[in-house]
Amino acid sequence: PPPSPRRPKVDAAYGDNGLDSALLGDCARKGSVVSRANSIGSTSASSVPNTDDEDSDYHQEPYKESYKDQRRRAHTQAEQKRRDAIKKGYDDLQAIVPTCQQQDFSIGSQKLSKAIVLQKTIDYIQFLHKEKKKQEEEVSILRKEVMALKIMKVNYEQIVKAHQDNPNEGKDQISDQMKFNVFQGIMDSLFQSFNASISVTSFQELSACVFSWIEEHCKPQTLRDVVIGVLHQLKSQLY
Repeated sequence: PPPSPRRPKVDAAYGDNGLDSALLGDCARKGSVVSRANSIGSTSASSVPNTDDEDSDYHQEPYKESYKDQRRRAHTQAEQKRRDAIKKGYDDLQAIVPTCQQQDFSIGSQKLSKAIVLQKTIDYIQFLHKEKKKQEEEVSILRKEVMALKIMKVNYEQIVKAHQDNPNEGKDQISDQMKFNVFQGIMDSLFQSFNASISVTSFQELSACVFSWIEEHCKPQTLRDVVIGVLHQLKSQLY
């Protein structure tokens, strides 16, 4: 038989199966490129900072710093006021307390420390308290003296008034000798009891006897009886 005609050779790349394989390979390459591009895009997108967040942080940060600065400035001003008030107080103490103005040779011309100012202030206050107490005692004594003078004034006014009402009363005045006799009679009576009660064996015994004699023989009622007895005796001598 005659030989069958040969079919022309078709390139595998252009065959059915070859074409499909080429198309699939091309799509796969494109898909890998797209996937790599997407991954690169996502990576680069994630690496790019969020400008909106940065803008918000950028706008909030100055507000926080400003608030902190205000608090710090307010605290500094309050502390400065406190220090100024303390300094003014110490300056006032130095101006008021006289001992702070006196020169202390132990420290020379140096400025007084706060501790020295406080100590001198305390000492001066204690001195003023003592002086006040002393003046109060003096005022109390003077008031008593004034009261006594008022009483004496009233008594003398009564004596003057009585003398004016009875001008002839002065004619029967007692002499100074009679006054001495009254005093002598009182002393003689007291000396008799004193001489009978006192022992002079020792000074200690003498002291003890004197106090005992005063307690026993110098009572108001005893002295009153002695004076009445002496006056009766002198009256009998006069009349």
